[in-house]
Amino acid sequence: MRARHSIFAPAMLVLAAMSTGAQAEAAPPTPANKRNCQNTVPFNRWVADFKKEALAEGIHAETIQSMIGGLTPDMSVISRDRKQSFFSQTFAQFYFKLATKNREDTGRVYLKRYHELFDRAEKEFGVPGPVITGFWALESDFGAGQGKLPVVRSLLTLAWDCRRSDLFREELKAAMKIVERGDLTADQLIGSWAGELGQTQFLPRHYYNFAVDYDNDGRRDLINDRADIIGSTAKFIASLGWRRGEPWLEQVKVTKDLPWEKADLAIKLPRSQWVAWGVTGVGDALPNDEMPASLILPMGRHGPAFLAYDNFGIYPQWNQSLTYATTAAHLAARMAGAPNLSKNIGNVPSLSYEELKELQRLLNRRGHDVGEIDGKLGAGTRKAVKEMQLEFGLPADSYPTAELLSALRGRS
Repeated sequence: MRARHSIFAPAMLVLAAMSTGAQAEAAPPTPANKRNCQNTVPFNRWVADFKKEALAEGIHAETIQSMIGGLTPDMSVISRDRKQSFFSQTFAQFYFKLATKNREDTGRVYLKRYHELFDRAEKEFGVPGPVITGFWALESDFGAGQGKLPVVRSLLTLAWDCRRSDLFREELKAAMKIVERGDLTADQLIGSWAGELGQTQFLPRHYYNFAVDYDNDGRRDLINDRADIIGSTAKFIASLGWRRGEPWLEQVKVTKDLPWEKADLAIKLPRSQWVAWGVTGVGDALPNDEMPASLILPMGRHGPAFLAYDNFGIYPQWNQSLTYATTAAHLAARMAGAPNLSKNIGNVPSLSYEELKELQRLLNRRGHDVGEIDGKLGAGTRKAVKEMQLEFGLPADSYPTAELLSALRGRS
């Protein structure tokens, strides 16, 4: 199985500004500078200032010197951070490339093999085993692709770099604290280019704050110790607000006459309302009750449809990409017994990478904030697409189409 460590390096950066207490608190991350920003502080001067800062926070001088003394920045890490084009794929392309049958089968094997650990984790933290194995599969192929780069050098590089210095200087300090606590040695800090560690790819601050010694061997080891991996991942997911005993995501079928503007992760309606509008379950009947749910259409009204429940909210916290979040959540649902998606879901006309960038530029000209012009269908772009669809009298399913692009060209 091919390692995927470079794909998911940005996976949990949105959470890196959380509190250092036992329970994660919602806090907005420091906004990143533009990808074309330029470093203005000489590296050696920056390192000298960082050493003073780390010392002032109680990290020992010996630790600081042994871990970063003599290191130079890895410019290839900055190059990777500037690109990150993997999430420009459509949902179908991403899903079928990553949510494979082999990963589903391996997850089921692990759920059976380590059922006592999964049962214990669910009892303590409320998180079902398939939710853990879903992340485990996508983040590292169950340990096969944890990354091969020296994490400390990557963190040092990104902390010095202009784009997200405030974020990564804290991650670098957390990596030092992990070593001082005795969980890992500096030589064991091997992971992704963005500094993530272990089989479920924790950033160092998440590792320091949420890793648990689940087998009482005296160390918190998320690189090799499967008990620690299961317990720590469950604890972290619980900290994001997981609701014990509730569902997270299920595939549904939709009619042709839905009020498409209601299909939005930010809009929650009783499940009975979706049933009244003709939404039906896939396999099992959809309960006609008051459980709140959002209808999400990652490829618009002609693609797959899902009801997302309150617990789905932990997925975009783990990774802001709706494509990643939906893929991880549905892979977990499959490991819990849900059917796979049909390959036919990919038969939806979609804009190319360059066309989506053009659409983003046209949306910006009309006053919509879509963020960076990056060819990725993020939340800002989806919101702007929906608003323009409503303005032009098109079905407002938040999915960019050739029809919408043509309309924007004609009115630019």
